[in-house]
Amino acid sequence: MTPYPFTALVGQADLQLSLLLNAVSPAIGGVLVRGEKGTAKSTAVRALTALLPGVDVVPGCRFSCDPAAPDPACPDGPHEGAGAAESRAARMVELPVGASEDRLVGALDIERALSEGVKAFEPGLLADAHRGVLYVDEVNLLHDHLVDLLLDAAAMGASYVEREGVSVRHASRFLLVGTMNPEEGELRPQLLDRFGLTVEVAASRETDERVEVVRRRLAYDDDPEGFAARWADDERELRQRIAAARDLLPRVRLGDAALRQIAATCAAFEVDGMRADLVMARTATALAAWAGRADVESADVRQAALLALPHRRRRNPFDAPGLDEDKLDRTLEENAGQDDDSGPEPEGPDDGGPDGGPDGGGGVPPQGAPQDEAQAPQGEPSIPGQPQPEPAEQAAPPQSPEGATGEPDPNAPAPPQQTAAPAGEPFRARTLTVPGLGEGAAGRRSRARTAHGRTTGARRPQGALGKLHLAATVQAAAPYQHARGRRGSGLLVRRDDLREAVREGREGNLVLFVVDASGSMAARQRMSAVKGAVLSLLLDAYQRRDKVGMVTFRRGEAEVALPPTSSVDAAAARLESLPTGGRTPLAAGLLRAREVLRVERLRDPARRPLLVTVTDGRATGGPEPLVRSRQAARLLAADGTASVVVDCEAGHVRLGLARELAAQLGGSAVTLDELRADAVTELVRSTTDSRNAGHAGRAA
Repeated sequence: MTPYPFTALVGQADLQLSLLLNAVSPAIGGVLVRGEKGTAKSTAVRALTALLPGVDVVPGCRFSCDPAAPDPACPDGPHEGAGAAESRAARMVELPVGASEDRLVGALDIERALSEGVKAFEPGLLADAHRGVLYVDEVNLLHDHLVDLLLDAAAMGASYVEREGVSVRHASRFLLVGTMNPEEGELRPQLLDRFGLTVEVAASRETDERVEVVRRRLAYDDDPEGFAARWADDERELRQRIAAARDLLPRVRLGDAALRQIAATCAAFEVDGMRADLVMARTATALAAWAGRADVESADVRQAALLALPHRRRRNPFDAPGLDEDKLDRTLEENAGQDDDSGPEPEGPDDGGPDGGPDGGGGVPPQGAPQDEAQAPQGEPSIPGQPQPEPAEQAAPPQSPEGATGEPDPNAPAPPQQTAAPAGEPFRARTLTVPGLGEGAAGRRSRARTAHGRTTGARRPQGALGKLHLAATVQAAAPYQHARGRRGSGLLVRRDDLREAVREGREGNLVLFVVDASGSMAARQRMSAVKGAVLSLLLDAYQRRDKVGMVTFRRGEAEVALPPTSSVDAAAARLESLPTGGRTPLAAGLLRAREVLRVERLRDPARRPLLVTVTDGRATGGPEPLVRSRQAARLLAADGTASVVVDCEAGHVRLGLARELAAQLGGSAVTLDELRADAVTELVRSTTDSRNAGHAGRAA
């Protein structure tokens, strides 16, 4: 199918510029594109692939070796005297979210390796992408170990496959492009740092631009070949410019003045490590080559910082990525200087465009396009973002010590207007786990059988062979060697002998919060403490690679404030603006949580849930509210749902209703103070000290 022309894109200049810079200098390390759905992310990548120069390959080589410099370690080699080269277009290889490790890096036939001593290797996607583009849609939804393998290969330019002492290596150099929707979860900071550049994309809010997007897309859908032909001259000119910039790149000079600005900028923004300095240097050099200059200028450094630093400043999942441009300008000005053999630093490339991009400064060159380029229309534009939480409403009056039903005082004064209480300072939370042994997605919370972890046993393969358990395989094959006619030193192994390792590691869970937002929680300091506790648990869930969801109940009803998602940012935003007030429909909250968990079990049966109910245990509204809440709790217990109740009861008079609720749920109860990991550590330390003192006293 004819790809959409790169020069026909509308509205996303930063995205186009970052892709072009990586096409000029793949050493930059790829691009991470963050943004809402329907913003032409994949269309832009496919369009760029069509612009890349073709590659010469060794005929019959599955690893796309360059005949002028073949990989000496190529599994299909050696390639000396391979004959005439074959030419083909650069490939774009897509890595699906559900890909396995073997699909990514390749697979070894362990049976043939053991019985025949043959390295029978089936190449993976990293081999297919060599000398092309590797596109990872929704990279934030990939398992962490796959992202690690992917980024390791991108950094080293090679892929290594190790299986029980059998090792295969092959070259794997590619332009890496990952896309993600932040609403669906963030990448860990360590993984964010491995991407060279990052770009934020969003659909245009300008009417004229949106009209042009739709007009071009409809024209392309009606006649792809004819539409591409109208842009052929612009595509050819841009392709030639990429080739010219690649040729110029080795001759571009990065002077001491520009290098000092790069180092000062990274230091001023307190980025970790030295990777940011290296990426900025490579990006600034590529910007100069793209503009046709042989020297890096201050404007190149500025544009490089805007592309290379925002995602490296993220300290925790609740930090918004971004860069203070005023601070950036001050830092560059304070560290502007002269090279020993050059005049004063110019203020910007050529025409002084703020983007430091093509044509001496601005984004992507018009290339004769009728409109400013950028965003490729991709079907109907979607409505970005999530619905905003409702504003804070009136809060019920603070409730005095109540009866078992927690009924408010009918003579209490009218409730005042109350804004949402801010969240308290988050802290390191104690680890809450699901009991038993699961088989869910890899994570860091509960015990589970996983593909990675410590080996606990062996079993016959269930489907394709996973990690071989060598000792168990040899033990299974040994009794039959004489019957199979073994005469030499080799072991005769059949498929029935193979055993795979059973490993135990940690899994990620679905942590569903059920938060009491009723009037009994409305005291401002109390709600701030509760929000701080939930925020701490959300941070813990992020670090342990959990999915999270939130159900709130107040004013006689319960609502799903956040359906289960991998985005703790979204949960934190909902929590921050959570209003309080009204009665306490505890039963409704528990029943709504049960329905959410029922649906999630159908979607992802392997992911075990952990229900965290944040309440003081009171229940009001309707007939026998406490009885109905206990009935709802028993239903959740009968479903086998692991539960923890965070007891928010305060004051001198305590009814212990939260602990009773925990007993009905078949779970445990912890107070806000007990939720702190340092409190648990202090308790263990004091208990140990007391025990040691007792032993010392008896010994004396």
